[in-house]
Amino acid sequence: MQAQLLNVKGQEVGKLELKDGVFGQKASPAFLHEFVTIYLANQRRGTAYTKTRAEVSGGGKKPWKQKHTGRARAGSLRSPLWRHGGVTFGPRSAEAVRLDIPRQKAKAALGQALASRHAQGSIIFVDRLALEQPKTKEMGAILKQLQCAGRTLVVLDQPDQNLSRAGRNIQNLEIRLAADLNAYAVLSFKKIIMTTAALDKLSARWN
Repeated sequence: MQAQLLNVKGQEVGKLELKDGVFGQKASPAFLHEFVTIYLANQRRGTAYTKTRAEVSGGGKKPWKQKHTGRARAGSLRSPLWRHGGVTFGPRSAEAVRLDIPRQKAKAALGQALASRHAQGSIIFVDRLALEQPKTKEMGAILKQLQCAGRTLVVLDQPDQNLSRAGRNIQNLEIRLAADLNAYAVLSFKKIIMTTAALDKLSARWN
């Protein structure tokens, strides 16, 4: 399987060989949905916590006597039925559960996501991506030359301070390393710019 290799000016400079075992896969919507659901569930911080009637301060005194008042029976001011009372079945941070997904399934989901995006023409491979100075204007010009409008993901093989600083002020642009890429990130962006070095590092997972 081959793909166009472009430079930062959007001009074709050659062809790129892609692994059929990665970019030639048939994506399963159900399988990708499973991974995305687990991934998003694990992003929850799990810090929400509500107090039960036993944990709310006060409420030790019975509001009124049990009988002969004409009102409903009440044993505590901190009943969940009352204002300032406890919460019934509220979130408890101690009950937060992290969902696990096998490493092989996560890798398979990433491969299917890449194959799906490549089939849609959403992945742009460039031979090199670098800036001499961290200029946002220059980064914006590169995105314009590569016809990347909307949410765009740039995948690099190693950290680049100039690119990170130049791109942080551009809306809907995110820069990630190939080692940190997952299926959710691939599916979340409209366009993906990937350097050849990042592709080599990414393809090494399937060696």
